[in-house]
Amino acid sequence: MAVLHTETLDLEHNGSRLTGVLVRPEGDDPLPGVVQIQEWWGIEPHVIEVSHRLAAEGFVVLVPDLYHGKVVTEPDEAGKAVMMIAGNLDNAVREVQVAIDYLKARSDVAPQQVGLTGYCVGGLLAWRTALQSPDVAAVVPWYGLMIDLTPEQIATLQVPVLAFYGGKDTFVPLEQAQRIKEVLEGSGKEAEVIIYPEAGHAFLNPNHGDLHEESANDAWPRMVRFFKQYLVQKPMAAEVG
Repeated sequence: MAVLHTETLDLEHNGSRLTGVLVRPEGDDPLPGVVQIQEWWGIEPHVIEVSHRLAAEGFVVLVPDLYHGKVVTEPDEAGKAVMMIAGNLDNAVREVQVAIDYLKARSDVAPQQVGLTGYCVGGLLAWRTALQSPDVAAVVPWYGLMIDLTPEQIATLQVPVLAFYGGKDTFVPLEQAQRIKEVLEGSGKEAEVIIYPEAGHAFLNPNHGDLHEESANDAWPRMVRFFKQYLVQKPMAAEVG
């Protein structure tokens, strides 16, 4: 198992304090970077566990703390916290961009375009950021909420996308997930939307979600392969002289 280095960072954002947790394998070799966006609970143990799991696959992973130190444990609290973000989604996207900019500037991150993934409300912010940022090379939303986006808006994405939904998700209706799959995969772009029929919402999370091991065990390696396909630099062929 890879030995990991973890640190908490202070990131500047419009003069206000934004922190983040950075995880990477030990060493100085440049690795592809991924910004991972939290679920509606905040930076709770599952979020850190997932960042470690992804870093162990050979990525520099940065998790920006969009709740600014707050972690919630009850659904009512989480709902209120999400509504705070939903009330100013543009600011949340700007904070995600701060994390992207930070990764791009690191000497141990290459290439400069990064990957983006997120869970639940983090999936929504992954969708929104990928629609706006030129610095995203590939995006993987997990059961992303659709608070203010339509499938047709998502179909305008210009980057490769791999999205996961559960067929029994009570937060994202099956019809909506199916429409996202239809418009994205029919757009002629590099896009795949996988709907796991027996999975509910947050099917990767064993602590708060509706863990569905079969779906989670299928989705995770798909994400790793996807990021390695689109983020890992390929060696240049030697010139023939």
